[in-house]
Amino acid sequence: MSDNADVIPVREAHKFDEGKFIDYLNEHVEGFSGPLTINQFEGGQSNPTFLLSTPNQQYVMRKKPPGVLLPSAHAVEREYRIMSALQKTDVPVAKTFCLCEDADVIGTPFYIMEKVEGRILREPAIPGMDPAERSAIYDAMNDTLAKMHNVDVDAAGLSDFGKKGNYFERQIGRWTKQYRASQTDEVEPMENLINWLPKNLPNDDTTTICHGDYRLENMIIHPTKPEVSAVLDWELCTLGHPLADLGYNCMTYHFMHPASGGLVETDFAATGIPTEQQYIDAYCKRTGRDGIENWEFYIAFSFFRLAAIVQGVYKRGLDGNASSSRATQYGAFAQMLSMLGWSKVQNK
Repeated sequence: MSDNADVIPVREAHKFDEGKFIDYLNEHVEGFSGPLTINQFEGGQSNPTFLLSTPNQQYVMRKKPPGVLLPSAHAVEREYRIMSALQKTDVPVAKTFCLCEDADVIGTPFYIMEKVEGRILREPAIPGMDPAERSAIYDAMNDTLAKMHNVDVDAAGLSDFGKKGNYFERQIGRWTKQYRASQTDEVEPMENLINWLPKNLPNDDTTTICHGDYRLENMIIHPTKPEVSAVLDWELCTLGHPLADLGYNCMTYHFMHPASGGLVETDFAATGIPTEQQYIDAYCKRTGRDGIENWEFYIAFSFFRLAAIVQGVYKRGLDGNASSSRATQYGAFAQMLSMLGWSKVQNK
């Protein structure tokens, strides 16, 4: 949804009847007029994502992948609902046009939204940018997170979008179960986290919109201004604890991702990027918090959750006879994440 450099022809496995699709768009997308060119974004592996180009406008389609799916997975309907609900708020999201739940049209449910122009910044360090602009972009990301958490879920019609309360208890139980289902080795730091986290749950049981994957890469930055034009990838969104989002957003201060890097050993004064504490303080001011007790819990939980997710990817790779080097990389990454998570709380 930024520039078109990352689009490719539609993959064979994701092709569909374009004639029926165009007929549907003519009927359900206000102002739509062909001819239509369809390409696919290289990303969007979970929910295949497509660029739809007409002479007058460009759109983006997100659809479920083909094949048999888990009941709660690839919930494009939930993505559409949350973005549609947020249209009336100050949270920047792409305009939504229609949701099609009839699989007969292209084989799976899908939705259509506008294509938002702008930049996707994939490295937290944002290399090659002026420090003042870096600082402003981090502040805009912080402000957008606060706006999302300040949304009145009942007024937005989202009171039934997820369960209220006991978020961390439920999440720890869920991801422990997922981890056990994909476990391949005894990893002591992970076992320590599984034991420690339920015994150290925060007293704060606030419920807000919880994005679930809130990071710099999952937003579109205005083409020329340090502003967030749209937050992307709402697939994991639910009602949950706001500090789960903040903790996940701040993980980049604590480790270097193999692909995108991080902010470990960053010269914050020179780069314009706020320190973690400055980032937390700005968020607290915007959301009316006096501060955050036991911040280490939220960071440890974020590492635990991501370790469980990566372990699942690793196990699926093994089950599918993936190349040994790739499988080993995922396994080692999961273990590294659990070690980092445990290191945050082992002396508490």
